[in-house]
Amino acid sequence: MSKANRITRLTSAACEQIQARMLEACRKIASDHGLVIESTGWRGLEPGFSFEPAFRISIPAPDGKTLNLDKEMFALLAEQYGLEAADFEREFIAGGERFRITGIDPRRPKYPISVERIPDRRGFKFTADNVAMLLKAQVEP
Repeated sequence: MSKANRITRLTSAACEQIQARMLEACRKIASDHGLVIESTGWRGLEPGFSFEPAFRISIPAPDGKTLNLDKEMFALLAEQYGLEAADFEREFIAGGERFRITGIDPRRPKYPISVERIPDRRGFKFTADNVAMLLKAQVEP
């Protein structure tokens, strides 16, 4: 590593760049074992000083793509919670902050919808009614 490439502060762009390089390096290892890998984002633990990269390694689906159980579970259960399968990974604004839908956990009857706050990817739980209302408000003029 040259001094020109040395990072002294972890910005969002730097975290994404490092994670992309880590993903590429890990892709060969996963492939050697017949597995597939995808990035599931990163979380900022201490802004500017550290971050936590996240990857999903799985047995490939028949089409060779990564099997995303969260997405499959969401598609299966979304209608029961007043949402649609296509709402997975949709974004909405609540309290002035942007969130992205990441899943449904039926073991949490009061707050079954899992979301992440977009800037720092911190996880939160929402009620299904609240998410449905926020998604609907977003599309209305």
